Amino acid sequence: MKRSKLYRERLAKVDRSKAYSIEEAVAVLKSMPSSKKFDETVEVAFRLGIDPKQSDQTIRGAMVLPNGTGKSVRVCVVAEGDFAIKAKEAGADEVGFEELINKMKGGWLEFDVLIATPAAMKQVRTLGRVLGPRGLMPNPKTGTVTEDMATAVKEAKAGRVEYRTDKGGCVALPVGKLSFEAGKLVENLQAVLATIIRVRPATCKGVYLKNWTVSATMGPGIHLDTKVGAKA
Repeated sequence: MKRSKLYRERLAKVDRSKAYSIEEAVAVLKSMPSSKKFDETVEVAFRLGIDPKQSDQTIRGAMVLPNGTGKSVRVCVVAEGDFAIKAKEAGADEVGFEELINKMKGGWLEFDVLIATPAAMKQVRTLGRVLGPRGLMPNPKTGTVTEDMATAVKEAKAGRVEYRTDKGGCVALPVGKLSFEAGKLVENLQAVLATIIRVRPATCKGVYLKNWTVSATMGPGIHLDTKVGAKA
């Protein structure tokens, strides 16, 4: 595969034989030549020693990054009555029930996070074919099916990110923007690592954190030291 000049310049900054500490990896990211086109997302990816075919080893959840994601999040809420009022007060961009559901059935999906009350899920599930493939279906495990609208909306706006293992036992999620101060990226990475270690399935045997890397949108992966997992 032919790589861009920018990618090659960035790759030259990385020692591929080294396992970096979080602070070292962030320093390398921040030292890389800028793309100057957009503020790139910084993403972390984990390869875990789990068997994703086993239901008791599936990892899924959500967390709020200490310093957010740097992205403006559009939050849509399906709720009625007091729940709808609380959602609006908390800053939800769109709030409604039947009209909103019909709007989504018609193809409107201009939001990043969809939150619903448990009572509304019967109707929301009818949108499975629309929401499912886009990862927008509310789920209790990620805090998007709840009656605590104030907390759910505020967390989504503050930079809550969802994580889920894929078929290969890997997890990838954003941890901020390349323009973030180094300290803020370090804090976000430390928080994500601590969460991934905390949700280790009890039935997982052997090495859990096999490897993990951090990268910017248009850059190479930087391998991180797996030993830090024991300290998280």
